[in-house]
Amino acid sequence: MTSELVIQDLHVSVSDGEKEVLKGVNLTIRQGEVHALMGPNGSGKSTLSYAIMGHPHYTVTGGDILLDGESILELEPNERARRGLFLAFQYPVAVPGVSMANFLRTAVSNVRGYTDQPAPSNGGGKSGVVGSNLMPMRDFRKELLDKMDEFNVDRSFAKRYLNEGFSGGEKKRAEILQMAMLQPKIAIMDETDSGLDIDALRVVSDGVNKLAGPGLGILLITHYQRILNYVQPDYVHVFYNGRVVISGGAELAHQLESQGYQWVKDEFGEAELVAV
Repeated sequence: MTSELVIQDLHVSVSDGEKEVLKGVNLTIRQGEVHALMGPNGSGKSTLSYAIMGHPHYTVTGGDILLDGESILELEPNERARRGLFLAFQYPVAVPGVSMANFLRTAVSNVRGYTDQPAPSNGGGKSGVVGSNLMPMRDFRKELLDKMDEFNVDRSFAKRYLNEGFSGGEKKRAEILQMAMLQPKIAIMDETDSGLDIDALRVVSDGVNKLAGPGLGILLITHYQRILNYVQPDYVHVFYNGRVVISGGAELAHQLESQGYQWVKDEFGEAELVAV
C-alpha cells in the first residue's frame, strides 16, 4: 500500500492564537512523488512544515492532517516520526555532548521499535526496562558506515557532536544521513538549499536523488529554482498568504525563476508577511 500525507483545509495560528498563519492549506503527497513548495519570504512555508510535525508553538485551529487515512493531530512529534514522517530543518540545531552516532542509534531504535522491547537480561534473571533497549551495536555500526559511504559523509562525523561546529553543507549532509537511516515514508525538507555553496548543493541534491523513489515521498520547500536544477520535482506548488494558490509541473518553477513572485502577488493580492 502506498502511503500518503493529506493536508485538508489546514488553518494554523501561533500559540497565542492571535495571528492566523495558515489559511486553508490543501495538499497531498504520496510515496514516490517529489513536490516542490515555493513561495516568497513570509508566506508560511516553514510554518506548514512545523505544523505537520507537531511543533508546540503552532496551534491547528481548523482542518486536518492525515497520514494513511488517520489523523495525526493528537500525536506527539516522536509518534509522528514513528508513523513515517521526517523533517529536515532549515537551521539544524547543534547538540553539544551528543555524538552523531549516539543520536542516530537512539533515533533509529525508537523509530524501528527496539525501544518497545525489554532490554536483554542483566544476568540476574530479570530483564531490563522497556524503553532502554537499542539496536544492536554491531548491526547499527555496519548500517551507519555503509550509509556514510553511500551518501558521501565522512566517517569522522560519527564521533562529532551533532551539528556542533558543522558548516552549512555538513549540517545538510548530516540530515540526509538521518533520512537514509530513519527511512521515512514522507520527508519534509525545509529550505534544504539555504546557505549552501554550489558544491555542497550538488552533494546534498545527489543525496536527495538517491533517497527519492517508490518508498519515499518528498515535500521540498524552497525559495529558489536552483535546487530544482538537480532535483526534478513531479509537482510544483506556489505558496502565498498562508495557502497553496497555484500548482503545476516543473515549468512553473522556471516561470518563478524568470518572473519572480510579483505576478503571484498581483493575481492574489498583496499580503502581510505571516511567517519566516
